[in-house]
Amino acid sequence: MAFTTCDLFDADESLQSVSLQLANFGALPKFSGPIRTVRCYRDNGLVKALLNSPGEGAVLVVDGSGSLESALMGDMIAAAAVKNGWAGVVIHGAVRDRVALAETRLGIKALGSNPRKSAKDSIGAVDIVVDFGGAVFTPGAMLFSDEDGILVSA
Repeated sequence: MAFTTCDLFDADESLQSVSLQLANFGALPKFSGPIRTVRCYRDNGLVKALLNSPGEGAVLVVDGSGSLESALMGDMIAAAAVKNGWAGVVIHGAVRDRVALAETRLGIKALGSNPRKSAKDSIGAVDIVVDFGGAVFTPGAMLFSDEDGILVSA
């Protein structure tokens, strides 16, 4: 991947820049791909189901309402994402298993971590438009992420 988000933005200021300071948790700080989305609250059933299906280089954007009360992804779900060809996961919420995630060949950005697991009831919505951090994430739009931040195509 030969891009930097700074150069991409300089070349196209119509790109949306995510203002939240999401931390890198995966072994790949630079990743990009078409967006898939999940909206859920303290329930990772839909996240698990999607990341256990073919990713085809997509980035899963999870709107967890910014909750840090329980993790929406851990090491086993992240390993499934790698196995199924996902490029990355961006979580407006928490992850867990930080040490294992740091060794996982996946782009992972999240607000923080919490060892508490979430519910598994699959309550939420898939492939809908979500927004956080001053950006709108539309399924099929492109997401670019590196050490400087996240950009989203309009």
